Amino acid sequence: MSKNRRRLLLALLITSGILNYADRQIIAVLKPLLQDQLHWSDSDYGRLTALFQFAAAFAYLGAGWVVDRVGWRRANPLAVGTWSLAAMSHAVVRTMGQFSLARIALGATESLGTPTAIKTIAALFTARERSAALGGMNAAGNVGAIITPLFVPTLALTWGWQSAFLVTGGAGILWVAAWQWAARGASDPPDQPDPQSMLRGQPLRWREVLLDRRTWAIAGGKVLSDQVWWFLLFWMPDFFHRQFNLDMRGFAAPLAVVYCAAALGSLAGGFISGRLIAAHWPVMAARQTTMLVCALLALPVPVALWVGNYWFAVALLSVTLAAHQGFSVNLFALTTDVTPGSRVGTVISVAALFGNLSGMAVLQAAGWLLDDGYGYGPLFGLASVAYLLALGWVRLLLPKSPAAAI
Repeated sequence: MSKNRRRLLLALLITSGILNYADRQIIAVLKPLLQDQLHWSDSDYGRLTALFQFAAAFAYLGAGWVVDRVGWRRANPLAVGTWSLAAMSHAVVRTMGQFSLARIALGATESLGTPTAIKTIAALFTARERSAALGGMNAAGNVGAIITPLFVPTLALTWGWQSAFLVTGGAGILWVAAWQWAARGASDPPDQPDPQSMLRGQPLRWREVLLDRRTWAIAGGKVLSDQVWWFLLFWMPDFFHRQFNLDMRGFAAPLAVVYCAAALGSLAGGFISGRLIAAHWPVMAARQTTMLVCALLALPVPVALWVGNYWFAVALLSVTLAAHQGFSVNLFALTTDVTPGSRVGTVISVAALFGNLSGMAVLQAAGWLLDDGYGYGPLFGLASVAYLLALGWVRLLLPKSPAAAI
């Protein structure tokens, strides 16, 4: 496959990540409006976000299996097409029960996104190129999180909140058509054998996956680190609204700044570990050193609760989410380094299952804690140490080198 074709497919992959995060974040941006119009409590909102995580978590049990078998070419339009339809369904629901079903549908279909993206990158790029490609992919989610608070309030206040779901979902349907055109006739690079050929004659054995320490090293890292991302993604607009009295238009710029920083952290995390590998560092040392720096950068985040100016809080949250993304890029890259190619989608799905379950727990806990008057303190305290705990877990379970692992 030509370099230009690979770049085009990566650009589309990044665009799908932007749409993915726009679809899931709309409800967070619209929380003040929806809470007022539909009479939700904080616990109701926490339950909706937790249901999204719950559905995504258990759908991951089958998502990796599907992706590993249909292949990256067909998995991409399948993922984007189904989650776009689920996003559009939010425009026709009104009751809490109906919203719950829409969130479950969106979570279940979006579960295809992560294993599809990781498998596509693993198929198209070499080990040295992957961290940069993964950095671009991770940055895509941040771009979606930047764009959403900038345009969703205007759509909602001008044409009604339903329009936000219809516009972003419709963009996904257009994306499917673009992918079908771009991927037509695409083949894997000569030095990157098609993962499908690795599967033929080698049926996936779940017992091998679940008894492999590498699977649980990655899964534990996702459990401890992902819950911070999910908490901030769905509750940060409320934090600015509650802590600094910012309305939907008022918190748009702070959120955009935070997610711009997160996007830069994603790119920097991939670039730094890639440069260390190019400088002949051992692969695992390069990944884990970058992860350690990111973990240390997240430690001061609870200070955001005590500052009087919201731009100081923006600065602290920006550093934290930049650190999260740098950490996440290298955790994904580490997965492709130590996991056999035929299992990448499945291992990512198992890890994402547990990462989403931890996200579900913290999202529901946030609603209960806020309704009961405990505030954000316990949640920010957990966020500050989560990455050091995650890195400690990964180091404990992984073998010394990728060669030893595979």
